[in-house]
Amino acid sequence: MTEQVSGARAVRDEDSFDVAAVDAWIRGVASTGSTTERGLGQGLPEVRQFAGGASNLTYLLRYPGRDLVLRRPPAGKKAKSAHDMGREFRIQAGLAPVFPYIAPLVGMCEDESVIGSPFYVMERLVGHIPRKDLGVELDEAGVRRLCTHTIDLLLDLHHVDPAAAGLEGLAMGEGYVARQVSGWTDRYRRAKTWNVPSFERVMAWLDEHQPAGSGSCLIHNDFRMDNVVYAEDDPTKPIGLLDWELATIGDPLMDLGTAMSYWIGDDDSALLRRFRMQPSNAPGMLSRREVVDYYCDRAGGELTDAEWTFYEVYGLFRLAAILQQIYYRYHHRQTRNPRFRSFWIACHVIDRRCRALIRGVS
Repeated sequence: MTEQVSGARAVRDEDSFDVAAVDAWIRGVASTGSTTERGLGQGLPEVRQFAGGASNLTYLLRYPGRDLVLRRPPAGKKAKSAHDMGREFRIQAGLAPVFPYIAPLVGMCEDESVIGSPFYVMERLVGHIPRKDLGVELDEAGVRRLCTHTIDLLLDLHHVDPAAAGLEGLAMGEGYVARQVSGWTDRYRRAKTWNVPSFERVMAWLDEHQPAGSGSCLIHNDFRMDNVVYAEDDPTKPIGLLDWELATIGDPLMDLGTAMSYWIGDDDSALLRRFRMQPSNAPGMLSRREVVDYYCDRAGGELTDAEWTFYEVYGLFRLAAILQQIYYRYHHRQTRNPRFRSFWIACHVIDRRCRALIRGVS
């Protein structure tokens, strides 16, 4: 096991768990065949923590002949209905037969006595995951293929029949746009600390400019490149989509708006570039508007700049609300992860960008 897995680091003290208890549970779930046949060998796995992501915690469990991944919720105050491990597991279990980008699942543990919270375990998909930088050598044409193949992955998800995946129960009826605007408004206000902007102008604008909606389909709700696994032999080709915590049935353009909230290029402001999380600035990447046009062309529609503004502002505000929920935990010392220290600054940067976009269509 000499291979180094990108993004996997030593486990933070505050995020540690009882490895022996998890190992015993895994051996009980994976009960067919000898320990050698199952790739588990003897003894406890080496445990590493993935640094990416800022919500649920993700760990690498390295056995002699098998790499597994464990997902669990963070400690501290959580938004109501957030970090539902069972829901995340069931969504992937339903999608697996009809959407070929799901990591093989090992099992779900609802027994909180094992590590203090529910968790689930899946196989590690072996491939490349871009982080802030691309991490592989590609010319501009290759980068463009990676970009368009990634958008095609989102389109593929949006074309999945929820009933075929047994996930039609995720639908909550009409009014998805209104529920999202009011829901994220409420979450931001409840997580607000003294040092972040009010976002009241942005929230009022979103409430007043809600579109009728652009249909309903399965959406990922946190689609970005570091949630995609690309093939080792062709790093432009997606083989897996991760992090299904927020997936639901909703408006596909709101999913696209969420994806574009992470899309930061070299022509953006220095403050915004400070918070870039993915290589959307790599030479060959489509611009935000080019991504939208590509998506709409493949989906069979079009959007004017003015029509797109709602979805872009929504995606940005929603990201600010998520960052603030995480910062709230840091602010109140429920976590001391230094990654979260500057999230309050990100809220100011996003507020400024939202207001600039709104002025552009006023």
